[in-house]
Amino acid sequence: MMSELPKVAHLAAGRSLVQWVLEAASAVEPTSTVVVVGHGSEMVAPMLPEHVQTAIQEVQLGTGHATRAALDVLDLEDDDVVIVLYGDMPLLSKDLVRDLAELGGQFSARLLTSVLEDPTGYGRVIRDASGSVVGVVEERDCSEEQRSIREVNAGVYAFRAGPLIGALAEVSNDNRQGEYYLTDVVGILVSKGDRLQAVNASPQEVMGINSQDQLAQAGKELRRRINAELMESGVWMLDPERTYIDESVVVEPGARIYPGVHLEGSTTVAAGATVGPDVFAVDSIIGPGATVWYSVLRSAVVGEACQVGPFASLRDGTVMEKGSKIGTFVETKNTSLGEDAKASHQAYLGDATIGARTNIGAGTITCNYDGVNKHPTEIGDDAFIGSDTMLVAPLRIGNRATTGAGSVITQDVSDGSLAVERSSQQEIPGYAETREKRKAAKQAED
Repeated sequence: MMSELPKVAHLAAGRSLVQWVLEAASAVEPTSTVVVVGHGSEMVAPMLPEHVQTAIQEVQLGTGHATRAALDVLDLEDDDVVIVLYGDMPLLSKDLVRDLAELGGQFSARLLTSVLEDPTGYGRVIRDASGSVVGVVEERDCSEEQRSIREVNAGVYAFRAGPLIGALAEVSNDNRQGEYYLTDVVGILVSKGDRLQAVNASPQEVMGINSQDQLAQAGKELRRRINAELMESGVWMLDPERTYIDESVVVEPGARIYPGVHLEGSTTVAAGATVGPDVFAVDSIIGPGATVWYSVLRSAVVGEACQVGPFASLRDGTVMEKGSKIGTFVETKNTSLGEDAKASHQAYLGDATIGARTNIGAGTITCNYDGVNKHPTEIGDDAFIGSDTMLVAPLRIGNRATTGAGSVITQDVSDGSLAVERSSQQEIPGYAETREKRKAAKQAED
């Protein structure tokens, strides 16, 4: 992956690779779940659900060795079914895992296989003349004839616990890598007369992630599935291929999503809302009937019938009540707007409480930071803040109060009052002529 981050900790559509695999495994409601961790365990373990155990593989000596490490932390009966999955296969479906787990009494194991156009890098599935699976050979150990086989082992299995534990005890590391291969268990079980069954999967479902390119491919497929499910539920999308929605996001039926939208984290979009084009929203709430376009939202709450954008930036702690508006080139942080309040263009509102129906003029700034501490600004209901007003916090502007355009307000304004803070305008006649003479004299001197 050319990354300091462990492979299985990389994200695809809002979940780490190992979390996608655990989600697929949850389909069979396992009694116990163990994740084998080694390199980067301090980054992988914290992202696992509480019910998941971990087994430490101090030295990575192959898949058979990793499986032994997992079995060491489990208390198993011989007839228990053990499913072994790779942590870097996020496209495994729940249906496929359920199918794999249906291990009939006549079988000791089921293995997942797939037929690939290019099987390079995968272990080959060996069958006898009757078509029964008799072994799996890793590519490094394949003969030329075996390399031509296109049916590959996906490395995903369901075993009876007793036969698995017995066979693992016989696995050796007598191979080119000096590792204990889990694939050798297949041949050992067959040699004991046990019956195995292959479950075929599509190449896409068994794709492992070994590069940033493959990670992007997997993310695209996961988002396609997410978008397809949302559209089936009644969400409208103009171009689902250009819509990027994390698995953790909730979008209600009746919402409308335009291209270029990125919805991440715990974001929710209510019915009747319109989002996009070109919106990035993380951990935010977009209420019913709201419109958000060409904007960025981070931990913001956009209420019912609100308008955001274009080119607005809503930072942490922004709360918009019903019918309020944050317009073009407006930035907010830790600020609430009451019902039908408006900041239509080119303003910064930080650490502010803005009352219902109040209008914030263009160029207004809440001067909330004195270089050491942040201070609040409170603006009442039905106030009118003139364009280019500097509100120097801490400050309170009363209900129905007005500030004159271009004012620097440093003191509280009482209810219903007009506050104007400007120096007297002065006019100097003949200034242009004086300036030209000064310029000509300077040029002559030079």
